[in-house]
Amino acid sequence: MSLLGASLYGLLRAEALLARAAIGNADDVPPDASGWYGHGRPGPTLKIALLGDSSAAGYGVERVEDTPGARLASGVAEVVDRRVYLCSLAFVGAQSRDLDKQISTALTMEPHVAVILVGVNDVTHTVRPSESVRLLEAAVRRLREHEVEVVVGTCPDLGTVEPIAPPLKQVARSWSRRLAAAQTIAVVEAGGRSLSLSSVLGPEFAASPTEMFGPDRYHPSAAGYASLAGVLLPSVLAAVGVVPLEDLVPEAYRGEGVMPIAKAAVKATRVPGTEVDGTEVAGAERGSRGRWALLRRRRRQPETDIETPVEGNLDAARSES
Repeated sequence: MSLLGASLYGLLRAEALLARAAIGNADDVPPDASGWYGHGRPGPTLKIALLGDSSAAGYGVERVEDTPGARLASGVAEVVDRRVYLCSLAFVGAQSRDLDKQISTALTMEPHVAVILVGVNDVTHTVRPSESVRLLEAAVRRLREHEVEVVVGTCPDLGTVEPIAPPLKQVARSWSRRLAAAQTIAVVEAGGRSLSLSSVLGPEFAASPTEMFGPDRYHPSAAGYASLAGVLLPSVLAAVGVVPLEDLVPEAYRGEGVMPIAKAAVKATRVPGTEVDGTEVAGAERGSRGRWALLRRRRRQPETDIETPVEGNLDAARSES
């Protein structure tokens, strides 16, 4: 290693230690959003598995109603007018390697859709992007083999996290964006749909850091999780076949359209809030430049009242059809 390379590595390592010290240890356990939503609504129950890390679990909030899981399940129940059972298996510190165990538990209730938020801890623990992506792709394939629809929120832009100082900030931004693009390709190839979260944890957070970030300036606040759930909801609804009339046809003026997956993945990181899903052109999934993908920017749903979940366990969910 050259003297310059060694010096840069030492600086980045020191910056990482300082950032971790500023953020602190995430020891608190978030409120568990698992349970029944849509009280009084008809069946059959729509079952959602929420997998991944602290951003899915809702670390940093005190009320279950402020977690992204509760907000997402309440929104789905309102729009589809059905009961919803949410099983939140996400936990603080989870990496892509932890998805397999979470999925094993989730599959016992036969979920209709799985929502995955993962990647940040892979970056902060310097997991090789190729390994991180391989594990995520395997997770999506496993879920799809069981006919579970999958929505993956890709790694957010870590360059907006205040405790991370330059030059580590630039490295974190570059690494997280590259990982997000690679995640997009892997998710679509495996049969899922990806959703860029950079609009939630990127410019929007940078514009209002005191409002959108929690006390540790690393995890979202209640307002930040509300924004996160608002972005996830349209894609989850689309995954279960509920699409508003105005979203049925891609609109070129909104940057939507069909393109090779590699191009769509890069564009998704540049255009925050973008959903990428596999599609066909003239009956073929692939062209000369690889897998065809449909890039969409779905409209957000109006905010709904957030429910307090009615407690229930996996055994009760398994009995629902």
